[in-house]
Amino acid sequence: MSLVRLEKNNGIATVTLNRPDKRNAMSFALLRELVATAQKIKKDKSIRCVILTGEAQVFSAGIDLADLNNPKNRAYAAWELIRPGQSLFQKAFLVWQELPVPVIAAMQGFCFGAGMQLALAADIRIAHPDTKMSIMETRWGLVPDMGLSRSLKGLIGIDLAKELTLTARIFEGAYAKEIGLVTHVDQEPLARAQALAEEMLQRSPDALMASKFVLDAMQHRPNKSLRMEKIWQLKLLLGKNSQLARKKDKNPEVQFVPRQYN
Repeated sequence: MSLVRLEKNNGIATVTLNRPDKRNAMSFALLRELVATAQKIKKDKSIRCVILTGEAQVFSAGIDLADLNNPKNRAYAAWELIRPGQSLFQKAFLVWQELPVPVIAAMQGFCFGAGMQLALAADIRIAHPDTKMSIMETRWGLVPDMGLSRSLKGLIGIDLAKELTLTARIFEGAYAKEIGLVTHVDQEPLARAQALAEEMLQRSPDALMASKFVLDAMQHRPNKSLRMEKIWQLKLLLGKNSQLARKKDKNPEVQFVPRQYN
C-alpha cells in the first residue's frame, strides 16, 4: 500500500497521507514517499495546483515515534543530521515550497509536530476550526528540524513562534486563524481547497509559478526579489500563456498550454 496517494484531476493533484491506522504519523518510509511524490509532480507540467491532505479526516499526528526509536533508523537519522545539505527531514517538507505550482494544505483532525511542519510548507493553509494543532517537538525533547525556521518565518511574530514552540501547546484551527498561522477556517477544508484550486486554474500556470517564486523571494531572499520580478516578467511576456491570458479575459473558453517554465 502506498503511504502517499497521488490523484490527478483536471490539473489539480491531490496528495493524501495514507496511514489511517497510525493517524497518518510520518514514518521514514512516508517521508521518502513525500519527496518522491513532489519530484514526480515537479516533472508533470500538466499539474497546476496541489492539495495536501490526510486520509480518514486526519492531517497527521506527527512523527512516528516507534519508527524513530528503531535503532537502525536512529543511526540513519544521525547520518542525515550530520551530512551536508538538507536532511531527509527537511527535504520532505521544503520540497513543497520549491514546487513551481501553488500548494494548499487542507487540515482537519490532528496536525501535530511533523504534520504541522508539512502544513507550514504549503503556500496556503485551510483548517477545520476544530483541528488540533501543535508545534510539538519539545514535548519529546526535540527541536523542530523539518524546515520550520524557514516555513514559519513571517507568518507570526517571533515571540509567539517561540511561545508555541517552547510550550508545545495544543491549540485549535480557530485560534490558528486568529494569529495568522492558517489562511482560512472552514467546516469543509478539502472542499474549500478544491474550490480555491479551481479558481487558480483560471490563471496562467506560468504566472502562478512566477508569482509564487517572486513572493517567496520577498519573504526569504529580499535582496533578490526586485531582480526576480524583472526576470520573470520578461519570461512571461515572451511566453505563450501570457498572450492566452489576455484572450481568456475576454473569452473564458480559451485554454492555457502546459507550463512552459520550471
